[in-house]
Amino acid sequence: MNCHQLEVLLDPCRPGRWPLGVRPVLGDDQQMTALKTRILLVVATATVAALAAGAGAYRRDLTTARNRLAAVLRHHVSTPFGMVEYAESGAGDPVLVSHGIFHGCDGGLLSVRSSLPGRRIIAPSRFGYLGSDLPTGATPMDQADAFAALLDHLELARVDVVGISAGTTAALQFVLRHPDRTRHLVVMSGSFPGDPMAVAPPAWAKILYADLPLWATKTVARPQFARLMGVPAGFPKTPEQAQEMDEMMESIFPIGPRAAGAVFDAYISNPAVNQLPIEKITVPTIIIHAKDDPLCVFAPAEEAARRIPGCILVAQESGGHLGLGQSEPTRVALDDFLRSPIAP
Repeated sequence: MNCHQLEVLLDPCRPGRWPLGVRPVLGDDQQMTALKTRILLVVATATVAALAAGAGAYRRDLTTARNRLAAVLRHHVSTPFGMVEYAESGAGDPVLVSHGIFHGCDGGLLSVRSSLPGRRIIAPSRFGYLGSDLPTGATPMDQADAFAALLDHLELARVDVVGISAGTTAALQFVLRHPDRTRHLVVMSGSFPGDPMAVAPPAWAKILYADLPLWATKTVARPQFARLMGVPAGFPKTPEQAQEMDEMMESIFPIGPRAAGAVFDAYISNPAVNQLPIEKITVPTIIIHAKDDPLCVFAPAEEAARRIPGCILVAQESGGHLGLGQSEPTRVALDDFLRSPIAP
């Protein structure tokens, strides 16, 4: 089976809207069964094809991913919510980054590397990711309070807060529960109330939350894997964008130590965003969102900007979920926004 055939299988309704946070389909049992069969066939076919190409390649790639993760200097602190892992980079005004799905502290640092220079980036691994515990019965409110506990440990009274993709729920909860500890709120490619992705996927989708199926899809159906990462059709447009896309695609591996957090995101944290009273946010807020984002669609971000008092919406014409080609405009927008006055 070639990549075109895989793409047909992957496109029963609308391309690229799942499965990294697998899009649920509302309808009769036949429709759900057909969708389930298509996804499982894609995964099974990609896995068999990739392994046929060489199990050694899988082992080498996974070793490379583990070595890349091991090179990140990670710290751990005990909190009422268990162990919280975090990484830091840079110096300057502190910024707390709530990373996206399938990332961790390493992905948090990577995601803002080009857009927030000259600042102290503090990137915790959210619940269930890498070295952070997943407390029994955890909620996004707990995650927000765990962020606050980390700031206590670091002796930081106030920080700028960045929420990225699936990390949006935790970031919004933090500013709602701890506005006195927030200078500014930034949301990039966020999932907001009303987003079609903000619904728990079916239980069978957990089969995808593992190294082998996602590595196999990346290996034998790379264009389709890019689509699952939120890359729109027609991208990348330049060698620089291709390099950025490849780096982000590789950054989610190894999946194993991130899987529990990804399941928590998909089944608990993402859906919880629908209940958040975002109109009660009182801190200066900016939303940066691409109109062609195929994962977190633009309309809910636009509506969120209307609901959040004084919110600034930066609507980017293209770039998709990863913001390809938008690093410099994003940096300029954030530099200007983070200089804006804050309440004493």
